[in-house]
Amino acid sequence: MNRKKTSFFSNAQRFARRGSIASVMGSFLVASTFSAAWADQVTIGFATAQSGFMVGFDGDAQKMAQLWIKDRNAAGGLLGKPIDFAISDTKSDRVEGARAGQTVVDAGADLVIVSCDYDFGSPAAGAAERAGKISVFLCAEDPKAGVQGVGPLSYTTSVAAHVQGAVMAQWANEKLGVKRPYVLLDTMTEYDKSLCAGFRWAVSETKGMQIAGEDTFLNDDPSIQSQITRLATATEKPDAIMLCSYVPGGASALRQIRAAGVELPILGGSAMDGSYWIDAVPGLKDFYLPVAASVHGDDPRAEINSLNERYKAAYGSLPATTYGYPIYAFLDLWARAVEQTGGTDGSQVAAALDAMKDEKTFIGLRSFSPQLHIQTNAEMLILSHDAGKVHVADRYSLPNPLPQDVLFGRN
Repeated sequence: MNRKKTSFFSNAQRFARRGSIASVMGSFLVASTFSAAWADQVTIGFATAQSGFMVGFDGDAQKMAQLWIKDRNAAGGLLGKPIDFAISDTKSDRVEGARAGQTVVDAGADLVIVSCDYDFGSPAAGAAERAGKISVFLCAEDPKAGVQGVGPLSYTTSVAAHVQGAVMAQWANEKLGVKRPYVLLDTMTEYDKSLCAGFRWAVSETKGMQIAGEDTFLNDDPSIQSQITRLATATEKPDAIMLCSYVPGGASALRQIRAAGVELPILGGSAMDGSYWIDAVPGLKDFYLPVAASVHGDDPRAEINSLNERYKAAYGSLPATTYGYPIYAFLDLWARAVEQTGGTDGSQVAAALDAMKDEKTFIGLRSFSPQLHIQTNAEMLILSHDAGKVHVADRYSLPNPLPQDVLFGRN
């Protein structure tokens, strides 16, 4: 290995260790570390949260992307070049996000990785789009995180929230015999609304299923006792509850539902994954949710378990939630597109990505098209909570992709 590449690898390792220092000292310092003398490398830019509340969503996935860089460099890099990265802190702020995106673009990023959420990631993705660079959201589940919301060079790693909701409706009908679910919607985010929209659509498409009733709450509501009372006294008796929410409000809702003596099966979405909150609902059981991969040590796929071992060796623990995994799979696909086109030109790489149909990854088949840069169908693991323990109960995918008019219809 020549001296130039040796200095590159040591620099990347220092950046992995010093991410928190860089976020404190400012994005300019991070970007200015990269110079024109490093033109024979591939650079990935992270316009992601290094501070603020979005770190809880971006942190694991950013670490997973950095692990991909380490793994790829160990295998020879990309296009015969080493891969380095630049980091700029969005500070969990949309205005700062736009600046962070431009900072990593100016640092020479060939790919810009942005925050998990569409609203907080789109300003940085917009900067990449204007510069003709591919961008990817770490785990946004809003279909606007792509062509419709940013532009033709923008992608997201995730399965649409609507698909998660539809999966839970059809799986619960087939495997639990659910016919009269009750919908409890946390109206705080578009994710929640999309999750419930997909669920309602699947119920309407499934013979013998019908919504027994609906109610709403807000994630920060201290009490949902009135909603629980209306659920318990509903004229049409429900046989399950679809809870469209996220932690912490979703965990609070679960605790209150069970404390009120309601023992119906409860269905949820990927945003409720993770074991870090389940102590808040002692003995929780009959709670089910769909995920891309399991962080609970029982994923049925050897590649996931191998990745878990490498991640734990690098960072000391497993990802907190399933959102840590999809970026690694997307980077594999991006690398295939780069190798196919022989370069990192945004338009050419996008064309190669958009031609991918049922492309194999370690978390299942992935497809893109010029119209959609989010997954409209994918096999998902169904997790089950049983007396405070979480395990993989099943694997399930929809018979057909979700129609585009459902993805962009009114929630």
